[in-house]
Amino acid sequence: MLVHAFLIKYAEIALKGKNRYRFEDALVHQMEIALSKIEGDFEVKKEQGRVYVFCPENYDYDEAVDALQHVFGIVGICPVMIYEEQGFEKLAEDVVSYMKQWHPDFNGTFKVWTRRAKKSYPISSMEVSAELGGRILDAFPEASVDVHHPELDLSVEIRDKIYVYSQTIPGAGGMPIGTNGKAMLLLSGGIDSPVAGYMIAKRGVKIDAVYFHAPPYTSERAKQKVVDLARLVAKYSGPIRLHVVNFTDIQLYIYDQCPHDELTIIMRRYMMRIAEHFAKKDRCLGLITGESIGQVASQTLQSLASTNEVCTLPVYRPVIGFDKEEIVRISRKIDTFETSIQPFEDCCTIFVAKHPVTKPNLKVIRRSEQKLSEKIDELMETALNTTEIIEIQ
Repeated sequence: MLVHAFLIKYAEIALKGKNRYRFEDALVHQMEIALSKIEGDFEVKKEQGRVYVFCPENYDYDEAVDALQHVFGIVGICPVMIYEEQGFEKLAEDVVSYMKQWHPDFNGTFKVWTRRAKKSYPISSMEVSAELGGRILDAFPEASVDVHHPELDLSVEIRDKIYVYSQTIPGAGGMPIGTNGKAMLLLSGGIDSPVAGYMIAKRGVKIDAVYFHAPPYTSERAKQKVVDLARLVAKYSGPIRLHVVNFTDIQLYIYDQCPHDELTIIMRRYMMRIAEHFAKKDRCLGLITGESIGQVASQTLQSLASTNEVCTLPVYRPVIGFDKEEIVRISRKIDTFETSIQPFEDCCTIFVAKHPVTKPNLKVIRRSEQKLSEKIDELMETALNTTEIIEIQ
């Protein structure tokens, strides 16, 4: 059964005081982007402290709900039926008709909650609720009223028309994209970094991304896997500008010139330098990685401090304290897990030492990097200038 509209519930935005309108406008904008990807002329409007999506005559209900469930800032989506306002008797008929359509065999407890946005309506909200409760009991004699812990909350809003709803579909929560700046995600083909991007985006941060590609050691399918992951994250985060960096020559040069137990740390430091270059160019306020303490050799506190040292922007690691199982659970929730486990290696897994250093000494690492001084600047410049930009929608 198609509904006429969706009432959008949001939580944290309502706490933002003077900035509330900015947050609401950002939410409306993200909803419009999400709904533009499905067929139908949807209209998103703010009305008297509410946000509504008004639906076209024909549309795919499941697609509309799915699109809205991917918008950060929404905590609940209420399917709404709209009726003409023609006096109380017509209102009561419409509410009973709604119950018969949506809850035909109802025999539980319920409560009617009325909001009278149209202050000229001659009956008070409490009187409307009480009278409608009686009409529903007449139509559903096995039902009963429970105003404290009802099984069914029936909401009636009296505006220029009558809005009736009784269901709240969970939303993604968080805050609208773009309300808390922009950051650059180091995106690989693994499980962790897409989850990290999702979690930062949930706090209202717009994200762009950098992927380090190493042909011919990594295949075009490995690159496509990362593009696919970016698209899955973009369902929540909105459009992502993906920077695909050819990292092969830099990796080979480091491999030839530096001690192999330091490869992971030194390569990681150059990745951070490149990511920060694009972050500053795109006016990002920080870098995002999917690192978790102790998960691999490059993710000890000493190793993380070593990679941080080359950055002037802050580095955000939203999954740093998570167990792998917790990260996997989120990746399944956001549908990135099955793509992440596809067997296509990326550059981080190919040039790996058998016994990488886990407690790098910064003085030693800097001394090893000095061995790269003859060619590294030229290789970095080439990598930056040949980076491919993919706009992910």
